[in-house]
Amino acid sequence: MTKRSPFKYFKTSSEIIRLAVMMYVRFPLSLRNVEDLLHERGVDVSHETVRFWWHRFGPMFAGEIRKRRIEGLKSSRWRWHLDEMFVKINGEQHYLWRAVDHEGEVLESFVTKTRDKKAALKFLRKALKKHGRADVLVTDKLRSYGAALKDLGMTDRQETGRWLNNRAENSHLPFRRRERAMQRFRRMRSLQKFAAVHASVSNHFNQERSLSSRDIFKTNRTAALAEWRGLCAG
Repeated sequence: MTKRSPFKYFKTSSEIIRLAVMMYVRFPLSLRNVEDLLHERGVDVSHETVRFWWHRFGPMFAGEIRKRRIEGLKSSRWRWHLDEMFVKINGEQHYLWRAVDHEGEVLESFVTKTRDKKAALKFLRKALKKHGRADVLVTDKLRSYGAALKDLGMTDRQETGRWLNNRAENSHLPFRRRERAMQRFRRMRSLQKFAAVHASVSNHFNQERSLSSRDIFKTNRTAALAEWRGLCAG
């Protein structure tokens, strides 16, 4: 049997790495799923190689995406949706705080062991420092938000309501699918790292297909893929 060339579908090894990282981060696939899909494309690598690529290059790709997008997104006329989700690490409950803007862009992800005022304040300061101040911050009725916003002098910008925070609730779903595929996390550091990279990649490929025509969606998707292939080129 003739051995397939690992470059049958790819011109350079960097293309293989970008594809592997995109598969693992964007879709609910395990490392071994990615290994099998690459094998089908003629690339013979182990799942441990995919793990190494993800750890080594995932943060680099995410950092470049954030660098390209953050200045264009920065605006004081934002409506932020803030929410925290429960995440298990080695059987112990932790909290993943997330800030989402009015267009569904994940602005910030932050992991803590508690969800008290101190944790909320640290999360908010980190998000505000990076993205600037928003006009409105939509939260649930967790009192930690109110206490933290009072310290920041932003109480008048807070909104709470039963259905107002659906944007943040819906943004949790892609991450939950990835969490199940990965069989949860073992360290806070790993969770923080993956949440940050996953948010950037999701933002990059989020085309809101239900809000545009098929032709516009295809054009935007092609542009996003072309930009992804250009990340860290050379």
